[in-house]
Amino acid sequence: MEKAPVFDEIYKNYLADVSAIDLNLVNSRLGIEVDEDTAIIPFYGIPHRVSGKGIIDAQERRPIHAVSVILCKYLLLCPKREPPAASEWVKYHNFKDAAPFAGGFRNTAEQPISRTFSGRPEDLKQACMALGGLPSEAPISCDLAIRFPALPKLNLLMLFNDRDDEFPADCSILFENHSDAYLDMECLAMLGMVLAVWLKNGPDYRAGNI
Repeated sequence: MEKAPVFDEIYKNYLADVSAIDLNLVNSRLGIEVDEDTAIIPFYGIPHRVSGKGIIDAQERRPIHAVSVILCKYLLLCPKREPPAASEWVKYHNFKDAAPFAGGFRNTAEQPISRTFSGRPEDLKQACMALGGLPSEAPISCDLAIRFPALPKLNLLMLFNDRDDEFPADCSILFENHSDAYLDMECLAMLGMVLAVWLKNGPDYRAGNI
């Protein structure tokens, strides 16, 4: 699908902002690697190279728009001081500024995973492993609990209960309580949306402008 011109304009504006960053000041705070003027950022386990010249994935392709935005904002919003270590998992709507995006997060992240993998928990587990997901030992009762190192210092926890005779399948995506120090609410929502799209289609999915 052809990208709308507005997405290219947004992309170029973000690249200009990134080019003004001193990457040597943010690399230690974010735990990323820097190669001259390029930040190397693992995103769901897939290394992406980000610089003022452009953004490419491990196959040297420009990623979908949502991924480009998340990676740029991750650099631009780098906290001046490392926040306290995460102490708990929280639901998206519990963040202070999440309200405008909470419905969209449920509709584009959690519910698509529930619908796609209803009755297919083993398929979901395999899809999670392909995105660097790790079995979680969180003391939460569910059929499947997977932790995703989505970005350095920013983890997600996906909880999945398959359908039974009384209830439909249900997915919840939790965040570390310091996640809003690294990304704004819109980008955290997009982080969940990309996870849902990639679990369903694989990380090579390139259709659309998400």
